[in-house]
Amino acid sequence: MASQNSPEKNSVVKYERTLFEPEHDLFREAYRSFLDRHVAPFHDQWEKDKIVDRGVWLEAGKQGFLGMAVPEEYGGGGNPDFRYNVILTEETAAGRYSGLGFGLHNDIIAPYLLHLATEEQKQRWLPKFCSGEYITAIAMTEPGTGSDLQGIKTRAVKQDDGSWILNGSKTFITNGINADLVIVVAQTDPEKGAQGFSLLMVERGMEGFERGRHLDKIGLDAQDTAELSFTDVKVPAENLLGEEGFGFIYLMQNLPQERLNIAVMAAAAMENVLSETLQYAKERKAFGKPIGSQQNSRFLLAELSTEATAVRIMVDEFIRLHLDGKLSAEQASMAKWYSTEKQVHLVDRCLQLHGGYGYMREYSVARSYLDARVQTIYGGTTEIMKEIIGRSLGV
Repeated sequence: MASQNSPEKNSVVKYERTLFEPEHDLFREAYRSFLDRHVAPFHDQWEKDKIVDRGVWLEAGKQGFLGMAVPEEYGGGGNPDFRYNVILTEETAAGRYSGLGFGLHNDIIAPYLLHLATEEQKQRWLPKFCSGEYITAIAMTEPGTGSDLQGIKTRAVKQDDGSWILNGSKTFITNGINADLVIVVAQTDPEKGAQGFSLLMVERGMEGFERGRHLDKIGLDAQDTAELSFTDVKVPAENLLGEEGFGFIYLMQNLPQERLNIAVMAAAAMENVLSETLQYAKERKAFGKPIGSQQNSRFLLAELSTEATAVRIMVDEFIRLHLDGKLSAEQASMAKWYSTEKQVHLVDRCLQLHGGYGYMREYSVARSYLDARVQTIYGGTTEIMKEIIGRSLGV
């Protein structure tokens, strides 16, 4: 019997979710408890520090919130059900706990390690991946490339002993400061175009691997986003991930789940902000009555509730397709651009309903406004998403 449970604040969404089973609800309750105890009391300080305490990763690993899909023999949960990943993403986004890079770790990095790593590599990396001792990142974007992955200039030259000498720089890297293990996309054969890229695993402490600026963003303050530089970094042959020359193909295979993850974040954030705004509209008075009872406000809230519901239905359906292995790159792109653009619009309108208070950082809606803006950019901009969809239409 499918559960119809969803986060309590989702009453603003006129849709009864049937995506989860009772065991998922128990998992959600456990993760909420983890957030209440180990994240909520500290997140404001992490936002000031611009980074989370590594201890929260160790606690998450101890409680089984890292590597849920990793086989038990490597220290993971042994359950590949993506709905558990969805729950972590939803609850993290709903609480606006921007510093937690668990989604990147579980949803984006884990598939690379599970599908491409050799047995030796899995034994070397996965136990610490699951325990929280290793924090991971992926380094694709470069200062001059943005969404143009084929324009990557970071270069790795193969040596006679099979090792690689890596040179280049990356930017906008989530978990960049804390990361112990980084998947680096590098050009290994310039003559082969898209077939000339490979994935190299760079580890903390490798000579020539340095963290650059801890980037000062307008939102997601607790998330450590950094520049990384590689100067004659010697990467051993056994740190090549997958096959040489297949890096671009691997990226294309894994990007749909990343984009779906961003859509999941958008849907949850929309519901949370709208719920808080609805409560504010019921309590805040103007001209002698609650602002929510004014026709303009009531109509706007009706529009936003409809848009949040449309996004929720779309995202849940695409999650179902992904669970069945049927989610296409075009559908992931649709989910990503539509949900994030609607998120930005909704948060903007909710801020407007708060009036001057919406412009104050002490109000959650102001911080949500700043956090939301990057959603239409990372993971592939809205324009790139539309290009992918448009090409699939034959135009």
